[in-house]
Parts: sequence; structure tokens; C-alpha cells
Amino acid sequence: MKKLFLLALGCSAMLFGCKGNEGSDPTPTPVVKEAVAGDVSGVWEKNSTYKITGHIQVPAGKSLTILEGTNVIFSDSTVKPEFIISGNLYVMGSKANPVKFTVPDAWKTTANQWGNLWGGLIAAPTCAELLIDGAVLEYGGAVTTETSPSVKAGLYKAAAGNHVPAVNYSNTSGKLVIVNSRLNNQNEDGFYIEGGKVIIANNVIYTQGISGGDAINIKSGVEADVAFNLVYSPNTNALKLSNTGTRTPQAYVIGYNNTIVNAGWRRPTVKGGSIWVEIGVRSELYNNLLANDRFGVKRDPKNPEDSRSKMSNNLYYGYTQDGVTGFQTTTEILAGTNDIISKTVGDNDPKFVNYPLSTASLNAVYNTAWDFRLQAGSPAIGKGTTSFTPLYSTTGITIGGNVYKSPAPSTTIGAFGTN
Repeated sequence: MKKLFLLALGCSAMLFGCKGNEGSDPTPTPVVKEAVAGDVSGVWEKNSTYKITGHIQVPAGKSLTILEGTNVIFSDSTVKPEFIISGNLYVMGSKANPVKFTVPDAWKTTANQWGNLWGGLIAAPTCAELLIDGAVLEYGGAVTTETSPSVKAGLYKAAAGNHVPAVNYSNTSGKLVIVNSRLNNQNEDGFYIEGGKVIIANNVIYTQGISGGDAINIKSGVEADVAFNLVYSPNTNALKLSNTGTRTPQAYVIGYNNTIVNAGWRRPTVKGGSIWVEIGVRSELYNNLLANDRFGVKRDPKNPEDSRSKMSNNLYYGYTQDGVTGFQTTTEILAGTNDIISKTVGDNDPKFVNYPLSTASLNAVYNTAWDFRLQAGSPAIGKGTTSFTPLYSTTGITIGGNVYKSPAPSTTIGAFGTN
């Protein structure tokens, strides 16, 4: 499988540019803190462990940098802590040594498959920069209460009774980069974005949404590139794109070279099932590989997308008749130029290196041995387009003093290229 994480320091061969020399000073001794709550800032050193026993916050005007290999363990099952970011947060992990936002190993049971064990990373409108590079976020999505910091501060949905997303960002003038990371075992929404210049790229999302929720949920105030992500079995959509809200600028999302598998089948009601566009969002969707999803790109005819939206060169594969039927063009299901759409069961087999296409549509258990690269002869090879320009592929987004650029599109449809 294509590499999940790239080094957070140094020069990446594929994307996001050079990130500077950290110097030759010896690495400080790792820290172990058994009880962390309240305000946090400064630097959490490489390979340290912080056990979170209460709600924590990066105060406005402050920053916290978390270096590779650090374990941030939410270890109070009663409080189910939230991580509020009123200042700036820089998570700088690596492929070999990611930063982990997790829970005690003993809690990682089948009974806790859908998380709900800690809150999430909830950024206030005062958060100017949020970087998550080379991280693991798992077992989150706790329910807010009247005493939750996010509710008291008027953040996210500002009401008790909501499962918080793994990441919520809301500064329309801010910058958010989530790359080379993994999100799994999340109760509801994964990334819920309400503002900012945004790159979400080269991530893996699975076991997300027990009874609702989208993997990547984007609202008004956002201008984003969403690329080269694998989303496996989201409860509803891999990408929900909407201009909901009164924020400016208008939501504008370029989603390209994503691989979306088994999306939407676990949703109790029929709503989406791969990519959803609605309410005036301006979207461009290219080179996405949709395999065994409940629907193709779905729209709301009563609240349609912006007329400037574009689609082309996406590939659709269905192992079952229900899947194939859900891809066919209707008033609700869109088709783009040069899209490759299955007309019969089994048509356009993407030829994954190692993934049984017969896997049950309701399955949400991810097998790390699966390999979503493509074998020779895949109809996805060479059928993509590069005749568009992502929002941040040239100028990039400067965050934490480093420039992050969106990856260049590939003519191989999907996120992983060939074997």
C-alpha cells in the first residue's frame, strides 16, 4: 500500500516541500506525565507520553508543538476529555514514529470499536494554524454535555448531546493541514471543517460512524484540496461538501485521486454513499475511484451545488446489482465527463493488489494487509486527468513557518497508483 506517513521533518519526495533543518542538538530525554489537564503549550518532546486526565486547552495566543513518537493518551473514561485549541497546534509525527491521540490499550476492545472514549481536537475561531502531519487519531467522538468545554465556549455545535468529530476547525481566516495521518474507530464525523484554507491529503480513514457521520465534512468558509485519501466503509459519505452556513468565502473544494470503498451501506436511512454535494458548494471532482459504494456522487435537487461545479475521469465499480444501480445517472446521481461507470455487475474491476471485492458491504473492520494499489491491466491506469490546478499545488499553505503543497494529480485514478 502507498505509504501512509511521510517524514514530518526534512524534504518530502512527493509533497509539501522542505521543512528545515532541526539542527544537531541532542534530542531531549522523553517525558512521561501521568496526569495532564488544563492549559498546555510549548513543546512535547519526541517519544514522550502524556496521560490526559481532564479537558485540556492550548490558550489563545499560545502554541503547542507535539513531536514524533509522542503518545497522547486520553485515560479518563468518565470525563472523556476534549482537546480545545484556542491558540495554535502543530503535530509533527512521521511514518515510522507517528504522534498518537489514543486511549489505553486495554480499552481497545470490540465493545469499544466505535470509540466514544474521548472528545476530539476542537479548534476555536482564534486558532490561526492547525497542523496534523503523521498522526494517528483513534477511539474518539464522545458526546458533549452541558459541562463540556466546547459547549461552554460555543464551539462546534455548542449544545449537549452531540458526538464531537475527531477534528473540528472553524477559523475562516485560518489555515488547516491534515496529511499523512490515520483516523480510525471514530463514533461519528471524522473531520468537520467550517472555515479556512485547507489541505487534507494522503490520509487513511476507516471504522468511522456507528450510526451516522461522514469521514470528511466541509461547510461554508472553506477552500480546500482533498486528495489521495483512502476512506474505507464510512457510515455515510467519504466527502460531504456543502455551503451550509453564512460564512465567507463560499465553500470551494477540489477533491481528486481519492479511493472510496464500501461507503454508505451502514447508514440506517438512505443519505449519500460516497460523495455528497449540496447547497451551493462549488466542487470539482476528478480521478476518484469509487468501489462498492452505495451511490455515486449524490446531490440534493432541492438544494443543488454551484453551477460552476465540475466532474470528470472518475471510476465506479460495483460488485452487486444494488451497487451498480446506485451509480447510474438520475436527478440525484451525477455523472461527469469521461467518467468510467459500471453498467453491469463486475464491470471495470479496479484490480486492487489485495482486497477481496466480495467483502460484505456492511463490513467496517479494516485489514491492514489490504493493498489498494492497482495491478497491471486496471482500467484506472492512465484514465485520469491532470488538466486542472489544485488550489494549493503551487503557492501552498504556509503553516508553522513551513510551506505545505497539495500533491500533483495523477493520471492513474485513485489514491495509490500501481503495484
